[in-house]
Amino acid sequence: MIRTLLSTLLIACILSCSTSKQIEKSLSTGNYDQAIYDAIGKLRTNKDKKGKADFIAMLQEAYSKANERDLTTINFLKKDNNPENYLRIYDMYVGLNKRQELIKPLLPLAINGKTVKFNLTDYSSDIIKFKNEASLQIYNNASALLKSNNKLDARQAFGMFQDIEDMNPNYKDVRNLLEVSHNKGIDFVLVDMVNDTRKTIPTRLEDDLLNFSTYGLNNLWTVYHNNPVDKVHYDYNMRVNLRDINLSPEQIKERQIIKEKQVVDGKKDLLDSNGNKVKDSLGKTIQVDKMITVQCEYYESTQFKSAQVTGNVEYIDVKNKQLVDAFPISSEFVFQHIFATSRGDRRALETTLLPFLNNHRVPFPSEEQMIYDTGEDLKAQLKQIINSYNPR
Repeated sequence: MIRTLLSTLLIACILSCSTSKQIEKSLSTGNYDQAIYDAIGKLRTNKDKKGKADFIAMLQEAYSKANERDLTTINFLKKDNNPENYLRIYDMYVGLNKRQELIKPLLPLAINGKTVKFNLTDYSSDIIKFKNEASLQIYNNASALLKSNNKLDARQAFGMFQDIEDMNPNYKDVRNLLEVSHNKGIDFVLVDMVNDTRKTIPTRLEDDLLNFSTYGLNNLWTVYHNNPVDKVHYDYNMRVNLRDINLSPEQIKERQIIKEKQVVDGKKDLLDSNGNKVKDSLGKTIQVDKMITVQCEYYESTQFKSAQVTGNVEYIDVKNKQLVDAFPISSEFVFQHIFATSRGDRRALETTLLPFLNNHRVPFPSEEQMIYDTGEDLKAQLKQIINSYNPR
């Protein structure tokens, strides 16, 4: 018990020394906020213990130096009088406020009975002032971008309006401008399928591939249509070109296996070397498993047929009719059905073979069905292309 207690105290001491060195390193490298977080972590419990004095002193030092550095930077930015600095000043005031809010739950803190002083300031007026100043500056910059006919400018404006909404909800008409900038930044893509395979593509496969409501798309800046919509000016044409369809012939492969195995077939009396029955202590004859060798002939048939569809997806700039990018797509569907019969004692067969004895030959799927069954994998590939690719 004493040994366990000493081990626990030793581990606690090592961890405490390790944390203390980490905080000292953060202080010496100017990483004051990390030093603050680490010191607070050590002071959340038993903050009044004598051993916590060093952490209180380091917390005070880190807090003072961090605030001094930030306030010096704020004063410099204010003197620079550049409106582009308003957002940075706002962020720094928010940081100052968050830092002291981390400290407040621990106060008061004392070393040797003497209260340690932490300067706390009401930054609310500065935060509100520069929140509004920064919002106005970003608003003006975003509004200027929105006057451009460039979709990328509209997207940048959208991001800036989003920053305002996050910082200063419902500022001016930002919510309306978010919608305007989003609409201006959208690329509209008209999708069609081209069949160069010289085979008939099932109508339901084409409908499935072009039914974008089933794709679960989550693309902020690209909208796909499989039918043209009036008054929509399309930026790109996405062509799903099916180039080749390969269908294997219907095949049936057969194999024959002869299996032998020793199995238990009832019980028999245990005999000694002289042919006499062996009895237990109660005089009862001992019974053992009776083993026999069984044999079974296993005849297995495998029906096989495959279909492979290959092609590519092309993005074409509608304005200049130029190919922007292309991606290969390929999908294969394999039909395989196994059925079997046997002659002899089935106990000789492995359990993995037994289910096939319940199967019977089935009709091969049609070519149209095989082509259609490649569709799920094709849809997955199309979805990946659409979600990961940005034509701009």
